[in-house]
Amino acid sequence: MASTTASGRAKRPGGPKKDAEGRMSLGQHLIELRNRLFKAVIAVAACAIGGWFLTPFVLDALRQPVTQLAEVGGHTAELNFPMITGAFDLRLQIAITIGIVISSPVWLYQVWAFIVPALVRREKQYVFGFLGTAIPLFFAGCWFGWYVLPHIVGILGSFVSQQDTSIVDAKAYYDFVIKLIVAVGIAFVLPVFLVLLNFVGVLSASSIIKSWRVAILCILVFCAIVTPSADVISMFLLAIPMTVLYIAACFVTWIHDRRVAKKQAKLDEEYGL
Repeated sequence: MASTTASGRAKRPGGPKKDAEGRMSLGQHLIELRNRLFKAVIAVAACAIGGWFLTPFVLDALRQPVTQLAEVGGHTAELNFPMITGAFDLRLQIAITIGIVISSPVWLYQVWAFIVPALVRREKQYVFGFLGTAIPLFFAGCWFGWYVLPHIVGILGSFVSQQDTSIVDAKAYYDFVIKLIVAVGIAFVLPVFLVLLNFVGVLSASSIIKSWRVAILCILVFCAIVTPSADVISMFLLAIPMTVLYIAACFVTWIHDRRVAKKQAKLDEEYGL
């Protein structure tokens, strides 16, 4: 049987040693972080190798908004590779991005396992709940970023006159796409972290709800960063679902805290406390 700490939490076999109160030192936290990062990087690298063979299809999909821009605007618009190594570098970036997306179940679990270590058996079910919610939301966020991409390209490209030529730097264009898609995917997962941290007793629902002003401000700032400053519509298109997810997280944590409070009151009444 696995030994337990003084706080009642089970120690993981082979995990970092803790003191009498179940706490790790800074050095042990850094070692734990290193191990988690190593596993995540290995997963991303393995998936990126397979993703290399998908890069031509992804590049064709990335080219479509630019092609549509030329058709609608009535002028020439095309991707440009100013350096001889540009095409190879771009395909390498695409492969790494595919690796990040495909390996998301692995690195999401590693992030969660680092934040909430040494779960007791009752709390381990939250890991499955986290992965079962976070992974679909991450993919949904990536899809939403991809969904608004043509809209953003169309708005910004509409400022180009018909007599001009729009030569889009391929690397800069892809950097913009990756920032939009992956960042939105990660942002969609953050409310799940709030819920799970509440379920394991790290954050209370009241503290999450009281911080709504800061949360909304952070959402707007985030959306302003990942979308161009000239495209206010796309900024709000991203902000709306993120705000809805935050409100949903507040509602779930509020219900959970009410249930915990009722259960605790019932126990106190039974034992005459």
